Amino acid sequence: MSETEHTTLHLILSAAMQEFLEKGYKSASLRNIVKTAGVTTGAFYGYYDSKEDLFEALVGEHYNFLLERFCKAQKEFAEIPPEKQPDNLSSTSGECMYDMLLYAYEHLNEFKLILCCSEGTRFSKLIDEMVEIETKGTHDYLAVLEKLGRPAPPIDERLEHILITGMFNTFFELIIHEMPLEEAKHYLKEMRAFYTAGWMKIMGQ
Repeated sequence: MSETEHTTLHLILSAAMQEFLEKGYKSASLRNIVKTAGVTTGAFYGYYDSKEDLFEALVGEHYNFLLERFCKAQKEFAEIPPEKQPDNLSSTSGECMYDMLLYAYEHLNEFKLILCCSEGTRFSKLIDEMVEIETKGTHDYLAVLEKLGRPAPPIDERLEHILITGMFNTFFELIIHEMPLEEAKHYLKEMRAFYTAGWMKIMGQ
């Protein structure tokens, strides 16, 4: 790619970031993006096929990173010997959440697009996807407790869904409101302690 092409691409992406942050995906105008970038519509279509393709270019890599890091943590926890899982419940998930927080703060605008401006795209389902993954992990852990002779009392599926969804909404509030990073780290620590204690109580552990 030539220097001119790099410059054009940068102008398009910068204009798109501004437009999507201000108006959200649904209301964003390709015409405005092209105008702000100072390029022709034909030049735009030389790089991207659609508005959706452009939004994907801005956030796709970061969306995938967060989900992959989360899935990695779930896999690592599942690979811990069953008898040691209860002692590692908080540390494994805590390390994962901390990593995700730092990454999100390094790419703050991209995550604000995902969390606040992505309605109408596949990226609006981030929390739903994470809830589904966490719910499966929770059920797997409950099965481990059963095998260890420490069964949890029945958990209402609706309550489980509400609590898990609430946990991720709480986490992402730190990013949406752009809290100073050091404060966000502290809040994350407090949040983890709150939810861990709550889950331990519900699970009868």
